[in-house]
Amino acid sequence: MTALTSIAVGFYVVLLLAMLAYGGNCLLLVWIHRRTAHQRPKPPAAVAEDAALPAILVQLPIYNEKNVVERLLEACAALDWPSDRLHIQLLDDSTDDTPAVAASVVQRLVDRGHQVSHIRRDHRRGYKAGALAHGMTLNHAPYVAIFDADFVPPANFLRHAMAWMNDQNVAAVQGRWTHLNREWSGLTRAQALAIDGHFGVEQTARCAAGWLMNFNGTGGIWRRDAIADAGGWTADTLTEDLDLSYRAQLRGWRLVYDPDLTCPAELPTTLAAFKAQQRRWATGSMQTAIKLLPRIWRADLPLGARLQATLHLTHYAIHALIAATALLSVPCVLLPGAAAGVSLWSLLLPFALAMSGPTILYLYAQRALGQSVRRPMRDLGLLTLVGIGIAVSNAGAVWRAVRQRGGVFERTPKLGVIRHGDAVARRYRSGPDGLVLLEGGLALYCLAAAVALIWTGVWVVAPFMLLDAVGLAFVAVGGHTEIWR
Repeated sequence: MTALTSIAVGFYVVLLLAMLAYGGNCLLLVWIHRRTAHQRPKPPAAVAEDAALPAILVQLPIYNEKNVVERLLEACAALDWPSDRLHIQLLDDSTDDTPAVAASVVQRLVDRGHQVSHIRRDHRRGYKAGALAHGMTLNHAPYVAIFDADFVPPANFLRHAMAWMNDQNVAAVQGRWTHLNREWSGLTRAQALAIDGHFGVEQTARCAAGWLMNFNGTGGIWRRDAIADAGGWTADTLTEDLDLSYRAQLRGWRLVYDPDLTCPAELPTTLAAFKAQQRRWATGSMQTAIKLLPRIWRADLPLGARLQATLHLTHYAIHALIAATALLSVPCVLLPGAAAGVSLWSLLLPFALAMSGPTILYLYAQRALGQSVRRPMRDLGLLTLVGIGIAVSNAGAVWRAVRQRGGVFERTPKLGVIRHGDAVARRYRSGPDGLVLLEGGLALYCLAAAVALIWTGVWVVAPFMLLDAVGLAFVAVGGHTEIWR
């Protein structure tokens, strides 16, 4: 084996072990969920008398959301809480005609007796984190609920969430996201499966195990003192929610995830919008990992909690692993002497776990949420292809996190609709992201590699390369289709 082959094979083995860790962790989270299914705590008894209820600030950070701002404001105005102790802030950094639409809705709600403020900044410094921090300087309510533009909180949301705040150690309560437009298309159904996996299994398991978990940025409520104690909202990562929630827990605060506290939201309807959302989450997660993992490993936490935090914060690295293993699979199998360093059958387990671990988690989550498992089976294939296909985009996002802090906050366009016929002339268009050549090129490489591997009799790896080829081609072509039916 040459020195070059040895280096390539060694690096390849490290990548495979990392894939094994992420895929195996999905199975561990499913096991934790099953083991703790009957041990989940209930919130303390809520305060019954309205006179004893505290003031709550509801913050609605938006940017160019003319399609959904009315829906959002009306839903928040309908929240069941004494009107003299419920103040709504529309944190509007928009640069289009959203402010005009919002102003008329705000005035209508004010005329109906609601406390609603339309707050405009002449800049976007800090993006969402900056807007939230600015809003908190204008109102000093002890509790802060946050809803993004695509959410529609149910009327009982605050009553349910605030029951947990009787525990003075609770910093934040996170609700479970449900889906307004799940049936819009195959793409939205696939996204719903993935989100259900996170909220149906991952969040529940981490909360039950006492591991560090995250506030998801919306559909939840914070204790103001916890925000201040953790250092406040900061914009040095693109996932200010993940960053703050980890900092609060490192300060000794507790986060609660309540799967019975639901809040429906709109899923991205185009592949371009979905990819932009995933890039932001990937960059922000890795930025948070770089920022906080040293503190996490120095903290007085069990080893298991530190390992889980590491896997959680670096989760999006799986896409970089997919791209890297796709590139290295052929040389690491076909280079002279490579077979002596890599057992071909040993390749099967990491690849299989990387694929089957998330699949089992998604299907189990449907069952845990009381849904049929048979119906989502049709969407698993699409979710798999899209998950593989965005590997190039998310790998670039991970690399961006290594190179810089903060960055431009890419918004996810919302249509404000549930049915196709409602969307005409209301779109914020989001075209292809310019990665089509890289995605298409890697797809062709993987296809050629699959053919070469089959031709040389190395069929163990060939199916995975073929799957990579189809997924990458699927996303490269699909990126030019604005609406997925």
